Amino acid sequence: MNIYKDNRELSWLKFNDRVLMQAKDESVPLGERLTFISIFQTNLDEFFRVRMGFLFDQALFYPALKENKTNMTSSEQIKACERKVKYLYKKRDKIYATNLEKMKEYGVEIVNYNDIKDKENKKFLEHYFTQEMLPLVSPQVVSKRQPFPFLNNGELYIVTQLESKKGKRKMGIVSCSAAFDERLIALPSTPGKFILAEEIVKKYLPVIFHGQTVKNASIIRIIRSADIEEDDYSLQEHEDYREMMETLIKQRRKLAPLRMEMSPGLEEIEVDMLRHFLDLSSSQVFEVESPLEFSFVFTLQDYLKSRHPELFYKRLEARNSPLVENTVPMIKQVLKHDILLSYPFESMAPFLRFLDEASRDPQVISIKMTLYRVAKNSKVVKSLIRAAENGKDVTVLVELRARFDEENNIAWSKQLESAGCHVIYGLSELKVHSKLCLVTYRTDEGIKYLTQIGTGNYNEKTSKLYTDFCLMTSEHAFGEEANELFTHLCLGETDHNANVLLVAPHCMISRIFEKIDDQIALAKAGKPAYVGFKCNAVTSKKMIEKLVEASQAGVKIQLIVRGICCIIPGIKGYTENIQVISIVGRYLEHSRIYIFGDKNPDVYISSADLMTRNLERRVEVGAPIHDPRIKKTILNMFDIMLHDNVKASRLLNDGTYKRVKNKQEKINSQEYFFKKKSIKEA
Repeated sequence: MNIYKDNRELSWLKFNDRVLMQAKDESVPLGERLTFISIFQTNLDEFFRVRMGFLFDQALFYPALKENKTNMTSSEQIKACERKVKYLYKKRDKIYATNLEKMKEYGVEIVNYNDIKDKENKKFLEHYFTQEMLPLVSPQVVSKRQPFPFLNNGELYIVTQLESKKGKRKMGIVSCSAAFDERLIALPSTPGKFILAEEIVKKYLPVIFHGQTVKNASIIRIIRSADIEEDDYSLQEHEDYREMMETLIKQRRKLAPLRMEMSPGLEEIEVDMLRHFLDLSSSQVFEVESPLEFSFVFTLQDYLKSRHPELFYKRLEARNSPLVENTVPMIKQVLKHDILLSYPFESMAPFLRFLDEASRDPQVISIKMTLYRVAKNSKVVKSLIRAAENGKDVTVLVELRARFDEENNIAWSKQLESAGCHVIYGLSELKVHSKLCLVTYRTDEGIKYLTQIGTGNYNEKTSKLYTDFCLMTSEHAFGEEANELFTHLCLGETDHNANVLLVAPHCMISRIFEKIDDQIALAKAGKPAYVGFKCNAVTSKKMIEKLVEASQAGVKIQLIVRGICCIIPGIKGYTENIQVISIVGRYLEHSRIYIFGDKNPDVYISSADLMTRNLERRVEVGAPIHDPRIKKTILNMFDIMLHDNVKASRLLNDGTYKRVKNKQEKINSQEYFFKKKSIKEA
């Protein structure tokens, strides 16, 4: 039965559509709307590299295989996604053009070369091209002697049709990236006017290809697959796992093209030639009116901020947690009571202070930690290095397979090893995605465990951009099970015996199902029953079927799902007791909350989304919330998010999303949490 299920890839594209709509939303300051267009583009690039790459490979090797929710083959999914992307591109182009038009009211304009009338500006651009760009451009002519060049993923190229004096035509290609010291060039004679660097290169193609006639030209950009796994390589060929991952990263850069974006300008026969060289179908070519890459918007925003700060969000400062005393050592506070930090509304500083204290405190015996994604200049890693240098026993599991963060993680793993840390790289078949830190502390009363469990990465940068929870506790059972988990990981094993914590892949989904079954039993007995989840995605077929079973039994189910949601609510006889909303706003909703029960419910925070990969193919950790104050805080936050009527969209029973209408009292949950003096007031 598929009437209550949606396709994963199409649901993700609906999410990116909601991101794009923030660029149209007039409640978003004009200067910030460009950020959402940039995020939309970055998201789409990653979607093609990861998900579409996977689908193309699957269509090649298993053409008859169907996915388990809507029974679509890979080829059917590809075609449906490509149709949706073409629609989204047209929508993006229109929104971008509208925002640029509005910026003219503030004296800011991005112009085409042919629109420049001022002689001084033209003279400047000619000099700029000659002195700054021409020495760096890399032109190439495609011929029998000169084959079609390799085009790097995500880089800008200009393709042109050239005609010699004898009338022979060839294709010329210019790599632009090396020529771009700056992407957005200010016109000196008319402040506030800018031109994109690729437009300058395009204008001066006759200079680059002197002696040839430039007939047509287009800016193009290729996105290549990143769907490559370590299983594709023999471990026997490498001395260690880290070396293998370095090889994998290099190999990824050469994978097959999946998408070509291009500006108008080439004739159909010329586009067909490009497709032939790149082995692309016509459906993989997307002609767009907007720029092909949006990193330049941050330069434009810097210019705007210095002149029109009113066009941007007002700065919001993370407050100190009311559970934390700034003058008391963090270790003493955690020994005394549980502490919850809620990012970005509350600062990450107390956790960083806790880790720094642990690196120096002579009573700390060991620190064990999992790292998935960390900041480029990570204070977390520096504390771990300091701890090792101070003689602590430091064990760090660095997940080298954190997609697109592999190089950063490899570099940190080398530094950790050099400092004397014991570095492990996870399990051969399972990614370690948990956010877990364990400090072993010697006291007069014996050994104490200080355990930190989070929903998000140990990353100072994203803690200011993503909503996440960080729980610090001295509850002994937490520490015992965390220590047991680390022991298993060091032995290359998984934990089958967790009783207090939820630990995937063996002790999480079954425990969640037990909790849901308890609510089903209550509903069948005519008693109030409730299940609530907040997560990034719901794709697990097993979880969907369990939620449908609960809905059919009469359990009230409320889901706050930022991104992919493959369960369609409101289908009579199946999901009529399920409500789904998505919040897309200034901050990325990233925290995971599980709630079971109507009165005095069981509440958990977790690193796991309700996806098959998280629940069954990764090491994830969830923690029960035992402190009554913290439980109340999380439940209050969950309730406020359910009542968001500014940034929330409701998933309807036809699979579409509709923005929740503003009522008399507007509730933007993210702004609401910032305005409160403390989260517990929510």
